[in-house]
Amino acid sequence: EVRLVESGGGEVHPGESLRLSCAASGITFSAYDMSWIRQAPGKGLEWVSRINPTGTGTQYSASLEGRFTVSRDNTKNTLYLQMNSLKVEDTAVYYCATNKMGRLWADYIPPSDGYWGQGTQVTVST
Repeated sequence: EVRLVESGGGEVHPGESLRLSCAASGITFSAYDMSWIRQAPGKGLEWVSRINPTGTGTQYSASLEGRFTVSRDNTKNTLYLQMNSLKVEDTAVYYCATNKMGRLWADYIPPSDGYWGQGTQVTVST
């Protein structure tokens, strides 16, 4: 059984930072592209970032303005998202996800029958 479990969300003030984690099991994690996807209240899914299997290739939504950094530790089967200078508009549920082929690209949201975590809530408020 494939499991992706996010953690690290919470409530912070604008300008603060959070680091999200996604622990993977049931897949050969080191062979998979991984992505972060978010969903703001009342809105659709938004692609945030993608990282290749070795961690040497990353892509980000232009809307993030360089504030987020994706990384991975294949020895721990864990994906990370470092989020700095958080804004109110970053408030969302954040998901880690991939598809069954393990091949992703920029702006691509994995299908619902891919592999998704349950999400972690990030709330940025004044």
